[in-house]
Amino acid sequence: QVQLVESEGGLVQAGGSLRLSCAASGRTLSDYAMAWFRQAPGKEREFVAGISWIISTYYADSVKGRFTISRDNAKNTVYLQMNSLKPEDTAVYYCARSIKAYNRPSRTQYEYADWGQGTQVTVSS
Repeated sequence: QVQLVESEGGLVQAGGSLRLSCAASGRTLSDYAMAWFRQAPGKEREFVAGISWIISTYYADSVKGRFTISRDNAKNTVYLQMNSLKPEDTAVYYCARSIKAYNRPSRTQYEYADWGQGTQVTVSS
């Protein structure tokens, strides 16, 4: 069982930046795709960004060009750098580990085995 612990989110003004981290314990992440999802009130959880075990990256259209996902395998940590934040980015953000090793990250939440506890990001206008 992998435990994923996300960093604290926060409240930022529109146009600002925030970096989230997701630290893992219990298993090495380097062979697995990792992803960030988010869930706004009253909405379904949605894919934000994913990174494969060979460091290929994938983004939702809504965040492409503004968010960057990265990983540091030595630290067993995944990051999400969020720039040019918009009020519609307000949500609880979750990191997740894919079920299978050596795969590209899926955009569906059902392909992920382990989840962080979630961290609130609020963007004010």
